[in-house]
Amino acid sequence: MISTPGQPKVHYGLGAVNYHTGETVVLIRRRKRRREVAELLQALLDKHPTGTVFVAWDNFTAHQDDEVEEVVRSAAGRLVLLYLPTYSPWLNPIEMLWRHFRREVTHCELFETVKVLIEAAYDFFRRFNQCPEKVLSIIGAHSS
Repeated sequence: MISTPGQPKVHYGLGAVNYHTGETVVLIRRRKRRREVAELLQALLDKHPTGTVFVAWDNFTAHQDDEVEEVVRSAAGRLVLLYLPTYSPWLNPIEMLWRHFRREVTHCELFETVKVLIEAAYDFFRRFNQCPEKVLSIIGAHSS
């Protein structure tokens, strides 16, 4: 009999990139449901305490939920959600950054533990937040 490791420990990256500055906000969580999506939106509002925050994203079901609506309502008009057409990841700048992340961090890599993988993920985004012009280049934006 060959023993198997059981269910893999899954974690998800939830993130946003500022199309004008190249700054990122990324959360790594065990789930990506409405609570985690609402947490990401709140993190964006906390990072940008003044002005309006525009979020362009896909039609993932967790994006259209009561917890998400609560964050939008509590933002009092400072958070605007823009829904992209279905099956159009090329319109979402963060998708280009995720692709670059996978190529640089996880492609053909074996991590000893999930904790080490998560730390490598956060390290990638910390490094890229230090050189936002590189992020702007990856997502096809120009600095303003």
